Amino acid sequence: MTNKWNYQLPTQEQLLRREEIAEKFGLSPAVCLLMIQRGITTEKKVHEFLNPNLKDLHDPFLYPDMQKAVERLNKALGNKERIMIYGDYDVDGTTAVSLVYKFLEQNSWKSNLDYYIPDRYDEGYGISNKGIEYAKETGVSLIISLDCGIKAIEKIAYAKSLGIDFIVCDHHMPDDRLPDAVAILDAKRTDSNYPYEHLSGCGVGFKFMQAFAASNGIEASRLRNLLDLVAVSIASDIVPITGENRVLAAYGLKHLNLNPSKGLKGIIDVCGLAGKEISMSDIVFKIGPRINASGRMMNGKEAVDLLLSKDFTTARIKSENIDQYNDDRRELDKKTTDEANALIEENPQMIEGKIIVVFNPEWHKGVIGIVASRLTEKFYKPAIVLTQSNGFITGSARSVTGFDIYKAIESCKDLLENFGGHTYAAGMTLQHKNLETFKQRLENFADIHMIKEQMIQTLDIDLELKFNEINQDLLEDLKKMNPYGPENQKPVFCTIGVRDSGSSKLVGKELEHIKLDLVDDSSDVVISAIAFGMYRFGSHIISGKPFDICYTVEENTYNNVTSIQLLIKDIRTNEQ
Repeated sequence: MTNKWNYQLPTQEQLLRREEIAEKFGLSPAVCLLMIQRGITTEKKVHEFLNPNLKDLHDPFLYPDMQKAVERLNKALGNKERIMIYGDYDVDGTTAVSLVYKFLEQNSWKSNLDYYIPDRYDEGYGISNKGIEYAKETGVSLIISLDCGIKAIEKIAYAKSLGIDFIVCDHHMPDDRLPDAVAILDAKRTDSNYPYEHLSGCGVGFKFMQAFAASNGIEASRLRNLLDLVAVSIASDIVPITGENRVLAAYGLKHLNLNPSKGLKGIIDVCGLAGKEISMSDIVFKIGPRINASGRMMNGKEAVDLLLSKDFTTARIKSENIDQYNDDRRELDKKTTDEANALIEENPQMIEGKIIVVFNPEWHKGVIGIVASRLTEKFYKPAIVLTQSNGFITGSARSVTGFDIYKAIESCKDLLENFGGHTYAAGMTLQHKNLETFKQRLENFADIHMIKEQMIQTLDIDLELKFNEINQDLLEDLKKMNPYGPENQKPVFCTIGVRDSGSSKLVGKELEHIKLDLVDDSSDVVISAIAFGMYRFGSHIISGKPFDICYTVEENTYNNVTSIQLLIKDIRTNEQ
């Protein structure tokens, strides 16, 4: 059950603007109000939001060092130098490596290219000495790092001492000091004037190739064919679906649905999405986890091998392997989550504190990030899950809305060997001797910077609807707001005082779900809904008493008949 519903009535000004936009664009008033609430208030912004266009992408040469990066790559290709494409082992890193490798390969430079994904267990996150030494052994003189490298000051200095140049393409927060690379493409640099700083790592790789293509007279269509990879990275790396990300995701989703690469088609087939319209949510919950499973359970290089597949037979075999890794990952994830929950139950002070930190040296490094997410969801407070790797303690952190876990970890940087991440997800490495001090410092930071309201789970509601407003026109207009994701989440609605129409019932193997047919006081419209895992409300609903619901509006197909169905997110009764 959600503790708090967060809903603000629209202002009079918003209601007036809603009518103007509805009249101009012929949209449902509810959808117009949703856009206004999201800052889409002018005709120009509405048009751009509803019609994402690659022409609206920014000039890639606005990136600091982009000209240097292109010149160094052109020089390397002209001199037939050996080039290594280096990326992290997660979805963003592997899609980024695949995109840059594919683009350079399809333009006839394959013989000089290699790609490298570090081993999560042997090398850890980011640039490794082992990767640099492999580059030296194989004659590489230029490394292009993707989704990593912005903090690799010592590693990049080591590479330079071996005669290897670096072009860093990253989207993580840099330190005050930058690595000594030939070029550093990161819009979060303090000296950056690039208009959009929320691209994924793969998105930064795309911008690099966009600039490279422009400087070499290569047709843009060759790059557009790789946007399915960018869409997968955007969804999986949970970056805002705004600005350039919205454009790239929209085009990438179209490509993913109409003509995906052979590697992605293999994954689509094994995870049951063939023949269905793929959404950003499908990437997050089905495609992304399978790509990630390679790096979690084996080696991320296998994911790149799959994404670069040139025939469906190979892609299918590799996809089935990765699907098995994902099954193994799920089993391990459940076991580790159960063990973490048991640790917390044995230590009540963890529940009383503002931040959860659990450590077990036997836990598998590949699932600790997932487990941290599950603990954050269950206890609704920041969670850090730690294990042991290569003689160090290593961990993953996840956070709740409004609390910057990256800054919390950064405040302990004198205790850490390495750290990195974002506001709501981060990783770190430290020595055993610093563990207790690290935990205490984190708790002290949370005491100062975290307010009680941040530990109360809230459900943000966009609009209140009456059932007579829920129709096919609304559903079609909601589809125009796709793709959904961070900062453009699927709208959540509420309806107050609904009742069972007389046919609601418990369903599921253990009767744990409720299939509802509901009415409200606005009309005699009966709306179907499904409430997963909410069996506890069954007796109240079937009794005919009124209750409130919040939900998303979905399209449901059953026996080849498509209809509107509400997906219930929470139920509120006057008995709570």
